[in-house]
Order: sequence, then structure tokens, then C-alpha cells
Amino acid sequence: MSESPALLLGSVMPDFAVWSERVTVALGQNPSAFTGPGTNTYLIGTGPQRILIDPGDGRDEYLPVLEQAMEAAGCEGLQEIIVTHGHPDHIGGVQSVLDRYGDTKVSKRPWPENDAHYGFEITPIDDGCVIKTEGATLRGFHAPGHCPDHLCFMLEEEQAIFSGDNILGIGTTIIPAESGSLSDYMTSLGRIEGEAPKRIYPAHGPCIADGQAKVREYIEHRLDREAQIIAAFGSETRSVIEVVRTVYAAYPEALYPAAGQSVTSHLIKLEIEGRAARSGGEKDSVLDVCWRMT
Repeated sequence: MSESPALLLGSVMPDFAVWSERVTVALGQNPSAFTGPGTNTYLIGTGPQRILIDPGDGRDEYLPVLEQAMEAAGCEGLQEIIVTHGHPDHIGGVQSVLDRYGDTKVSKRPWPENDAHYGFEITPIDDGCVIKTEGATLRGFHAPGHCPDHLCFMLEEEQAIFSGDNILGIGTTIIPAESGSLSDYMTSLGRIEGEAPKRIYPAHGPCIADGQAKVREYIEHRLDREAQIIAAFGSETRSVIEVVRTVYAAYPEALYPAAGQSVTSHLIKLEIEGRAARSGGEKDSVLDVCWRMT
């Protein structure tokens, strides 16, 4: 989910494409201001049975596209479904895929209060898990921040990472103020950087050819945004909406609520570090809460 919706929505991608010998992408057919062309759902492997990563949000238009992608890849069935994280545009399509292709193991890192909304059985996986299929080995690692259950997966044969929503093909990701954590997210970016990915397969937008450069770009973007937010306060107490109007002046007002989530996530991080404090409005909306730098 992008915090740069105008950029992401402007990107155009085919319904499906073969991105490497062992990676085929099929669009989830769920375009929007925040998902761009849609969720990238991935078929992984080289054999007749493949792993499917993130089957979209359950649009009727998706299954025919998935079938075309499977045919193009020489895939006859699904070995396993892996979900990077529990947001609806990633997990919402699981049931329709199960209905179409029969009982298939569904694996993700548990997020109990969120997972309870879905009726299918989830096989828990976590940091360090290894999932193999013909021609491909996936090593999962916990990368929270965008949401608490987020896993990324290193495709060992390519030294490429399936980044989920942590890194996008264009734009930058939203860190929700309530279910996310910018502190955790920065740690996760550091871990992704430490994996030295040659390529990144994102959940939204085109494939990233230079993975290491993109991770560094993301880290620098967050540091720059933090500096902008601090500068917007100066020595004054300000509400989140006041800061949004300064930092996101080029954005349409319809996107201010999403921008407010991002600003609040930065402020919570600064609060944890002892550099910011709330100064009122805690019972109002996120946009109305007042903060000051300490």
C-alpha cells in the first residue's frame, strides 16, 4: 500500500508476465489509488506445482488471469499459498483460490486478531522458515513495521527478495499509525539491506532491478521525511493536520488522512526516542492530535 498514490496509480503493467525462469507475476485485478495497478501475485518455481504468493483480494476477474499466468509458466497446480501479511489486498483472495484449486496449504506468520476474520486454516510460519518447491527455495524473515505479521522471502537461487508491502516498485509504503511501527519498519529496512538483494519483487508496481539501491533510497526517504516533520514544528506545538499541510503541500486534500497516518507514525517513533511529546487532542482523530518537539 503506497503513500505515493498518484505515482503508483500512474504505473501500467500487463495482466501477467514471466519475470524470470522461476518467477511469474499475475496482477490481482484490484487497481486503486493505494494499490496502483493491483496486487502482484507470484507463481514461484519451475515444476508443474508452484508456490503462490499473495493471491490478491478476491476479485472475480483475478482467477482467469491467474489461470493464464499458470498456463504461460507451465504450471499445472498449486503446492502452497504463502501470504506475506494479513492486509485484505494480500490475504482476501485466498478463499477463492482454494475454492478453485482445492485444498492447498496456506502459510503465513500469525496475526491472531486479524486472522480470525478468515475461515480457512492457516499453517504458521515465522522468521527463518524455509519453503522449497521444484527450482526454488524461499527463506522467510520477519520484517514488521508496515504491519506486525509481515514476512519477506529471499529467493535463494536469485538472491532476490519478495518484499511484500515493505518496498514497492514505485512510490513508498504507508506505515499505519495504529497497526504499524516506523521504528520496526526502519529496523526491517536495515535487515533487508543486510540481505543484499540483487533484485526485489514488490507487492505493487514493477520489478526492482537494483535491490540494494532501492533499499538505500527507502532508508534515505524516511530520514528526509523525519527531518521535514521536525522542521515543520520548529519550537511550536502543532496538530498533525497542520504538519500534513506543510509537508504534503503538493498532495490533494483527499489524501491528507493517509498522510496523517504517516506523520503520526514518525511522531510516535520520535516519542519513543524521547524527541517528541503529545500535547492534547488524544481523544480526537489522528489529524487533530497536537504534538511538540522536546
